[in-house]
Amino acid sequence: MAILKLKPSGKDYIWGGHKLVDNYGKEMTGDRLAETWELSCHPDGPSFVANGEDAGKTLRQYIEEHGKKVLGTNCERFEDFPILTKFIDAQDNLSIQVHPDNEYALKNEGQYGKTEMWYVIDAKPGAGLYSGFSKQITPAEYVERIKNNTITDVLQFHEVKSGDVFFLPAGRIHAICEGILIAEIQQSSDITYRIYDYDRRDAQGNARELHIEQSIDAVDFKMYDNLRTDYAAKNNDAVGLVKCPYFETNLIEVDKSVKRSVSGHDSFVIYMCMGGKVRLTDNNGYTISLHQGQTALIPATLSWVTIEAETSAKLLECYIPE
Repeated sequence: MAILKLKPSGKDYIWGGHKLVDNYGKEMTGDRLAETWELSCHPDGPSFVANGEDAGKTLRQYIEEHGKKVLGTNCERFEDFPILTKFIDAQDNLSIQVHPDNEYALKNEGQYGKTEMWYVIDAKPGAGLYSGFSKQITPAEYVERIKNNTITDVLQFHEVKSGDVFFLPAGRIHAICEGILIAEIQQSSDITYRIYDYDRRDAQGNARELHIEQSIDAVDFKMYDNLRTDYAAKNNDAVGLVKCPYFETNLIEVDKSVKRSVSGHDSFVIYMCMGGKVRLTDNNGYTISLHQGQTALIPATLSWVTIEAETSAKLLECYIPE
């Protein structure tokens, strides 16, 4: 068993752009590319094995054929593959939205809820995002503000730059705004309750569906802290960004060679390359090249992996915690 390089599924949502094609070499079949689902067993957008004897298989097929040992013991508490990772190019504003928690989502949607995190890869000057309320409001005021298009007046707006990190637990109202390229790590769920969409129309002139009633039950109306992660990057070492029950994420900036344990996590490990180029070599001597915009999965059956910089590089490392 060896390192897997993954090929994503793409999404052409109306707010997407072309950065993932122009800068990351992604394939685009429509007029735009909003998201690539890099590591995914979700039926709405599976990822595929791109190398070795399993090339062409979906990640789910690979796991079914090789057994859940490739996921590690920390995944045993989940009924299904627990996370999904993406690159997101917001050329336009995403809708104001919320994701439900597990309890609500399983009862009403038949799948898990969505807790997620964002790493800002790039942002144009002045670009920002919404995350959480700026003051305490009631459900009645919430509904009234949606009706009169003033919901953004009571949301926290954060101007962002490359390297900013945000944690978004289920229930937190949020939106990515135009001009931002993001890496997202989330629970494996595709449930989004759209709250406000700037009166935007699709190609046929129709307004996109809103989910006001569901969102009232899903939104946590408590006034939040900003949940922006403060950290200090270290060359050739891992720096913790976010840890929650569903994923633990580190930032690794490399300009030489770094050895990372896999067996110590009791989980598969993924690497999302956000800039530069590296070689990944596992303890069996198998090597792949990983460049900006590519993602690799290290099966839990391996012991360690060496990350060797071909150019200075920046990676997100993610695994399932105890």
